[in-house]
Amino acid sequence: MTQFNRRHFLVTGLAAGAAAAVPATAAHADPTPGPTPGPTVDPAAETARSLASRGLRTDPFTLGVASGDPDHGGFVLWTRLAQQPLAEDGLGGMPQRPFAVQWQVYADERARRVVRAGVAVAAPEWGHSVHVEVGDLSSDRDYWYRFRVGPYLSPLGRARTAPHPLSYGGALSMAFVSCAQYEHGYFTSYRRLAEDHPDLVLHLGDYQYEYTKNTYTIPGGNVRHHEGPETETLAGYRQRHAQYKTDPDLQAAHAAAPWLVVWDDHELDNNWADEVPEKPQVPQPGFLSRREAAFRAYYENMPLRRTSIPRGIDMQLYRRVRWGRMATFHMLDTRQYRDDQGCGDGYRDCPAAVDPARSITGAEQEAWLLDGFRHSRAQWDILGQQVFFAQRDNNAGPAKVTSQDAWDGYTASRHRITQGWLDAGVRNPVVLTGDVHANWAADLKLDYDDPTGPTVGSELVTTSISTGGDGADSDPAAHPFLKINPHLRFYNNQRGYVLTTIDRDRLTADFKVVPQVRTPGSGVHTRATYVIEDRVPGVQQTYLRPLDPALRALPGVTAEDTVRLETERP
Repeated sequence: MTQFNRRHFLVTGLAAGAAAAVPATAAHADPTPGPTPGPTVDPAAETARSLASRGLRTDPFTLGVASGDPDHGGFVLWTRLAQQPLAEDGLGGMPQRPFAVQWQVYADERARRVVRAGVAVAAPEWGHSVHVEVGDLSSDRDYWYRFRVGPYLSPLGRARTAPHPLSYGGALSMAFVSCAQYEHGYFTSYRRLAEDHPDLVLHLGDYQYEYTKNTYTIPGGNVRHHEGPETETLAGYRQRHAQYKTDPDLQAAHAAAPWLVVWDDHELDNNWADEVPEKPQVPQPGFLSRREAAFRAYYENMPLRRTSIPRGIDMQLYRRVRWGRMATFHMLDTRQYRDDQGCGDGYRDCPAAVDPARSITGAEQEAWLLDGFRHSRAQWDILGQQVFFAQRDNNAGPAKVTSQDAWDGYTASRHRITQGWLDAGVRNPVVLTGDVHANWAADLKLDYDDPTGPTVGSELVTTSISTGGDGADSDPAAHPFLKINPHLRFYNNQRGYVLTTIDRDRLTADFKVVPQVRTPGSGVHTRATYVIEDRVPGVQQTYLRPLDPALRALPGVTAEDTVRLETERP
């Protein structure tokens, strides 16, 4: 249990008054049976019930806290109660009844100035998860928050509101991550990310993996193991999410900043596409039930707004989040609406890849994205999405051999999106990507068959948090893809994340890597830095050189000090 005076929590909450006890979440229109997640109840009426906490014998905040989907007036707060998080039935050792969970938002890190407070219900039908939509806060500032049920206090988390829609605000520190396979290594990169204190974190998919123990292995054997069978039921997905959420490094990253989350494939099933499982040739009559279970568990375990409550096998996950006038984040879903991969998964010379009727986003999401481009007034339009956007041809000959699981398998879809931001006059289009377990940086083209053609955008790809094991450093220019595809500028195969700084003049991306994940506690360093200048599409690497010898004689300057030189190309 967090060591904090629970009487202080209660007294300050009640002292905040009726104005502070704003609604946590409005009633949800939910077609599934049972109570909707996180409805608001009156704090005064529920205080006695909450303090009684009947059936709670141990700390239920074993899964930590999180915030997400910020706007200029607020954000979502999340927690999920679980006394025994790895229980096989997925219920977390919780009694089959709702619990009243108090929440407070503070203006200071010492949690003394309560600015919002309320009570939400954690219902068993929704895995005892809580989603609180807090509003009416000041824009462009930090807040802190926590929860209480009975005598138990949650950890303290930090959230942040976006700048006012008409303001740029200060420079935005944003990190993005992907692909955290629990069995393949420790989540050290999450811990190092938390220590960077970003304003915002984007998770671009593969938050958890569906495999049973030792199904997906790495050389030398897996570092730790999944509990339970392959996730196919609601109980299984709840248990798997809980196992990941018990990781202290992941909890630290969630508590450090608000997150924007989107899924890729492993949150459900490897390489699934719409209503098609990974292996469609094998009869799987229960796949749609599995999809419904995975979506429900995903919502229960993420800081998402009520607009993302799943409805059967459907879930609205693509959405737009505006960070003042500085940036608009278009968060995409490239799994739920895509046509099935052509010619099977993997690298193929595939005629279906150029079929103009095929889409990776679906028609409705594509129209939504293009409309967003047309109405954007942001300095930076950022696409948070899952799979490689730029062309990656692995054949030096005339045949084009590309991954059918990425945008290369849907070239007409990619062309329409790229032409859309050009037609709309988007000032700075940037695509952020995960999935491939390696760091990349790329220039984006309208026509990849013409390497001398203009660069029309930029792509930054983050490596995995742990998937694939330790990885290894290499000469970035030695990868054959960079020789075949001149628009690809950088490659690195270590684990880590990307930390960006976004201001009006440039986006700076530091590729942060850890040397290994087989044991916990590694340090982190910046493997490379790339910048994208305002109105200059394409990535430009920055370089380091030693200070001029004459400057080293200055007081406090050492031979290890460096200055950063920026050049367009090596």
